[in-house]
Amino acid sequence: MTADDEVQEVKNMVERFLEISMIPDPEGAARFLAPDAEIYFTGKTRMSHPREMAAYNASRYKWVKKKFGTLDIAPAEDHIVAYGTGTLYGEWPDGTPFDGNRYVDRFEIRNGKITRIDVLNDSAERLLKRQVGEPET
Repeated sequence: MTADDEVQEVKNMVERFLEISMIPDPEGAARFLAPDAEIYFTGKTRMSHPREMAAYNASRYKWVKKKFGTLDIAPAEDHIVAYGTGTLYGEWPDGTPFDGNRYVDRFEIRNGKITRIDVLNDSAERLLKRQVGEPET
């Protein structure tokens, strides 16, 4: 397998993981994770399975989906790193719609499995602005 093939394989895997996660289908998404995978959401909330990701999102949004932007792949010493960017859209728990909420997802891939995910987004900032009456922009 060439380096280009490996990059494309990782890109396809991460895209598929994200698509399945957004259904949400936690068990289907778990197929892409190593057994000891670590998942961290904004604020260092630690998880180990996509069902925890789905529950976390369900507690913070009425519903949420991703508009995928870029997906960049970077080889590292003993793994591959993938950075996905884009925006979130959906509804807050009170039913208020939102769109354009930026996110960055960082993945570490070893031996064809995702071993770590870091999820960062603007939700906390947007909620804080709503709370103090500022526009979310």
